[in-house]
Amino acid sequence: MARRRRQDDPPSHERWLVSYADFITLLFAFFVVMYSISSVNEGKYKVLSEAMEGIFSQQDKSIKPIPIGQENVRGVDAEGGEQEGETEKEPLARIADEIREEFSSLLGDGQLHVRANELWLELELSSNLLFPLADAVPRQEGFDIVEKIAKILAPYDNPIQVEGFTDNLPIRTALYPTNWELSAARAASIVRMLALDGVAPERLAAVGYGEFQPVADNSTAEGRAKNRRVVLIISRNTEGRHMRGFASE
Repeated sequence: MARRRRQDDPPSHERWLVSYADFITLLFAFFVVMYSISSVNEGKYKVLSEAMEGIFSQQDKSIKPIPIGQENVRGVDAEGGEQEGETEKEPLARIADEIREEFSSLLGDGQLHVRANELWLELELSSNLLFPLADAVPRQEGFDIVEKIAKILAPYDNPIQVEGFTDNLPIRTALYPTNWELSAARAASIVRMLALDGVAPERLAAVGYGEFQPVADNSTAEGRAKNRRVVLIISRNTEGRHMRGFASE
């Protein structure tokens, strides 16, 4: 005798309640989030309100922009009329002007170069002016030049980094095994002379680059002479140590 087939359970008509409950839960969470976003922090609102009220209740004031570089001002001439003038120049501009005035002949001969950008003032001197060949003991003329430079730099606070450079001709002596030692010794000699002539020692640093930062072709005597140089970097930033990094001309 065949077994009777079990009668299927009747379909459930209450499954929609599960979806409905999920929907209501999500809707409740949505309203909670919206309420939290729209609620106002009364403390912050009060502070903002008082600040705005204070600003608008003050008398009108003229707003003067922060000047960049030198600022032109109007003065009064001897006739009593207005004339254009300039405020006092910044330290690097004054130093550059004094260097150009003191060493006009060296500038004309190309043995001294003065360059500047927004970060520093650069004084480049030919090593032939300052030192004998392959030596770091200054000539008498070198002492005189550095003394004049020191008198110009001493009144200021700007950090000074002295950099020594050589040509690529090899050197091997007891004092200077390589051009590294020679360039560093020349920079140190200039630093020592500046300090003796009144420049604050804490402003000074010496760096030797040897033959590895040439500005001319070392295959010619003229190029090698240009590469033998000492550069003074006077930083615009008077806070902390100055570090130029590598700069190219």
